[in-house]
Amino acid sequence: MKWRKMADHVQGLAQLEILCKQLYETTDTTVRHQAEKALVEFTNSPDCLSKCQLLLERGSSSYSQLLAATCLSKLVSRTANPLPLEQRIDIRNYVLNYLATRPKLAAFVTQALIQLYARITKLGWFDCQKDDYVFRNVIADVTRFLQDSVEHCIIGVTILSQLTNEINQADTTHPLTKHRKIASSFRDSSLFDIFTLSCNLLKQASGKNLNLNDESQHGLLMQLLKLSYNCLNYDFIGTSTDESSDDLCTVQIPTSWRSAFLDSSTLQLFFNLYHSIPPSLSPLVLSCLVQIASVRRSLFNNAERAKFLSHLVDGVKRILANPQCLPDPNNYHEFCRLLARLKSNYQLGELVKVENYPEVIRLIANFTVTSLQHWEFAPNSVHYLLSLWQRLAASVPYVKATEPHLLETYTPEVTKAYITSRLESVHVILRDGLEDPLDDAGLVQQQLDQLSTIGRCEYEKTCALLVQLFDQAAQTYQELLQSTNSSAADITVQEGRLTWLVYIIGAVIGGRVSFASTDEQDAMDGELVCRVLQLMNLTDSRLAQAGNERLELAMLSFFEQFRKIYIGDQVQKSSKLYRRLSEVLGLNDETMVLSVFIGKIITNLKYWGQCEPITSKTLQLLNDLSLGYPFVRKLVKLTAVQFMLNNHTSEHFSFLGVNNQSNLSDMRCRTTFYTALGRLLMVDLGEDEDQFEQFMLPLTAAFETVAQMLSTNTFNEQEAKRTLVGLVRDLRGIAFAFNAKTSFMMLFDWIYPAYMPILQRAIELWYHDPACTTPVLKLMAELVHNRSQRLQFDVSSPNGILLFRETSKMITTYGNRILTLGEVPKDQVYGVKLKGVSVCFAMLKAVLSGNYVNFGVFRLYGDDALDNALQTFIKLLLSIPHSDLLDYPKLSQSFYSLLEVLTQDHMNFIASLEPHVVMYILSSISEGLTALDTMVCTGCCSSLDHIVTYLFKQLSRSTKKRPTPMATDDRFLHIMQQHPEMIQQMLSTVLNIIIFEDCRNQWSMSRPLLGLILLNEKYFADLRNSIVNSQPPEKQQAMHLCFENLMEGIERNLLTKNRDRFTQNLSVFRREVNDSMKNSTYGVNSNDMMS
Repeated sequence: MKWRKMADHVQGLAQLEILCKQLYETTDTTVRHQAEKALVEFTNSPDCLSKCQLLLERGSSSYSQLLAATCLSKLVSRTANPLPLEQRIDIRNYVLNYLATRPKLAAFVTQALIQLYARITKLGWFDCQKDDYVFRNVIADVTRFLQDSVEHCIIGVTILSQLTNEINQADTTHPLTKHRKIASSFRDSSLFDIFTLSCNLLKQASGKNLNLNDESQHGLLMQLLKLSYNCLNYDFIGTSTDESSDDLCTVQIPTSWRSAFLDSSTLQLFFNLYHSIPPSLSPLVLSCLVQIASVRRSLFNNAERAKFLSHLVDGVKRILANPQCLPDPNNYHEFCRLLARLKSNYQLGELVKVENYPEVIRLIANFTVTSLQHWEFAPNSVHYLLSLWQRLAASVPYVKATEPHLLETYTPEVTKAYITSRLESVHVILRDGLEDPLDDAGLVQQQLDQLSTIGRCEYEKTCALLVQLFDQAAQTYQELLQSTNSSAADITVQEGRLTWLVYIIGAVIGGRVSFASTDEQDAMDGELVCRVLQLMNLTDSRLAQAGNERLELAMLSFFEQFRKIYIGDQVQKSSKLYRRLSEVLGLNDETMVLSVFIGKIITNLKYWGQCEPITSKTLQLLNDLSLGYPFVRKLVKLTAVQFMLNNHTSEHFSFLGVNNQSNLSDMRCRTTFYTALGRLLMVDLGEDEDQFEQFMLPLTAAFETVAQMLSTNTFNEQEAKRTLVGLVRDLRGIAFAFNAKTSFMMLFDWIYPAYMPILQRAIELWYHDPACTTPVLKLMAELVHNRSQRLQFDVSSPNGILLFRETSKMITTYGNRILTLGEVPKDQVYGVKLKGVSVCFAMLKAVLSGNYVNFGVFRLYGDDALDNALQTFIKLLLSIPHSDLLDYPKLSQSFYSLLEVLTQDHMNFIASLEPHVVMYILSSISEGLTALDTMVCTGCCSSLDHIVTYLFKQLSRSTKKRPTPMATDDRFLHIMQQHPEMIQQMLSTVLNIIIFEDCRNQWSMSRPLLGLILLNEKYFADLRNSIVNSQPPEKQQAMHLCFENLMEGIERNLLTKNRDRFTQNLSVFRREVNDSMKNSTYGVNSNDMMS
């Protein structure tokens, strides 16, 4: 019998090994898929644990060892049915022995086993056996590795490095609060010892003459540096900043680490290592130095900080003086980051007092200039250098130190290097066919923002340089255009140079700070603006023959900066800039300058209508101009604007045409155009219906065309769709702009009832094409939105009810048809279905909360419009999995805000729903309570509050022997009594968030909590006792008192006065509980219970 079992095991192992080979080596996807399926079954089998051990003991291939390690990691990580403590201790000890006896495993197997050790240690950090925290003796576990061969040393150091990394990273399967408690405890008990150990080992390594050509010694040094970096990169205070906020990073080193940083040998160790190890490892050293340079300022007093900064600057100077390793791109990148940290963490006043400051700032300036001149090398690192100079330049007005900062000498050099290097890059890029940096708008914008501050330092020099370069380029450009034998390539080069100059001029004008600006600087801005406007006149005159898209985009960027700084109330009209414009171009006042803006906008729309980037940026400029009331009054008086208001047709503006080549989604910019036109029209519209009708003529004609098409059986579907989509996008722009009752009512009377059937018909016909339905649904959502109380119908008008009927009809038509699509592939589900559903939810929310319909009349008169809309909402809701509700932000926001309105005003409808629907809604609220989006979380609290209040009232009535409530009320109570766990779970969730988590909306959380407690007093008492008992014995009394004080003076009702008192009590309760638990490591157990 025993032999047969053994044979089975061996056969099973052989089978598993074959599957592993198939999974990792085969190129046949079917075979791999089957192997994956079989291995997933193996992972879920009950004897997985024993088989994993056998695989590790007897498996002949590395792949089977990898499978065993990853399966074990899954087993120890699972939250349901976790492994017992003894078993986890055995696995931990087994893994350590396995690694110690097999130091030459495949690298990926070693990595997976170390990952397993780190996972067990992290998840068991608070587990006790006979008053001993069994998983915390990490350094002891590793010491035996460090005293053995180099291979063993590498494993030991990697274990510490991986463990630090594992504990530092939150995972999604366990509560964030538990992660923070483990991370804080690890930080306080072990991290400094690990960091000290890594520094000591690095000192030993640098003391010996390591043979870094030897792969294992090279590997050991690399792992030691990674360990040091992981220690310094630890999230010490739980801010978990994302990588993108790199510049603002301060390393929150605990005060207990002070000794390591006051002792300059730690800093010197890393600088010495940088100079003594090969370039392949030095980026890691620099990464550590970046973290050390970012240590929080408050760790030192002023004298200590000055001393630390002095050592830091000396180290930087030494690297700059011996730049042999910097040509390596990784080294160069990390060094640029190190330079940027010099200013992000220290003040200019402190830097100038450093002994070698003049020498260092000279070296940094030379390094920056050289870097900018070699623009093709490591372009992503330039950001850090420019950010250093931007911060230095911005500090100049505030520096109080008497020592010279010398920035007036070096900043112009940096500005000049940036500008000239960009201009010189143009012909090289065109000659060699390289990627043009101007195509990366984000990167260019970021650099220009930085340059705008740098260039404003010693602005006279910047302007003189720009004027000189611009005049040269413009003159050459003009000569080339006039010459008959000039090549197209030469013209393109000059256009490229002028593009950069226009962008840079826009940026430096945008860098004007009102309080620090002088008349002389405004006059210099005037010189620059005149030149760009003259260039614009030249390029616009050639648009009929040829144009340059990049140059036009640069012009628009310039206009945007010019508008922000010099158009509007913030600038005196006597500004020297306007005087210069008047002298050179005859533009005497702001109105004339605005006419230049509008002229450019019309020219762009005329000639660049088919170029989407230029059209959308041009329309954005028009939209920005139409926002300020003072501008609008001046704009409306311009003949060009009147021309636009009277001639908004495809004949004059090609982008309004129905072009069969373009995409339906390319028409989005039409909404922006009509929003701006709508604002301009409203200025003088008043109650003039004739003027409105006149304005709407092109749209009326378009609607008639669509109506004509739809009335025949044979029509060109594509053309009909394009005409309709363009039309509804136009109308949505106008509806958005008309936020006053008079003008909006004109629009409403124009569209209803005449054209509403066409919109309904479009939804019926093309429900499956989101490019067509989404714009129609969005228009309807805009029309029913009572923005600024614009939907106020007269007492005798039934329009509110009629508008709701149309809304209900559209939601029902779309909803019932979209549900016939069946299963939609996951990657298309949002575009095809959920986006439209989300707009329907938003539309229903807008109309239900608009306060212009009395919903009681529908049932009274037997009208099923309200029921149809609500029933369609339920059908749509049930077709969406819970996970999707939270995965798609727009859907989450529209659903939860609609639910809030329904629970507030239509609770009788919610109460009448089937049990499974009620449970679906309640579980969606329960999941939303823990959502990251505060809006969603707050909406859930509000919905839950309405439901709990409704339940409480029904219970109160039933105990007071009032007349029999409606059957639906009984039914809802009955569902709740049958499933008390749902409400109880939400009570524990809310309490858990308030006690253990960073609760950002405490007031909202407090509102449903009182009702939840009053509905579940026994469960609340049990919850309270388990939280109290989970505290250390000496803290239990304090925690008990906190709960006593929470209910102090609270009555058994949900009156506003009582709720307000509870909210106040809760604030005090949260503060006291947090104070009580600050020094406690136990609270996590209660958190497990609640999660």
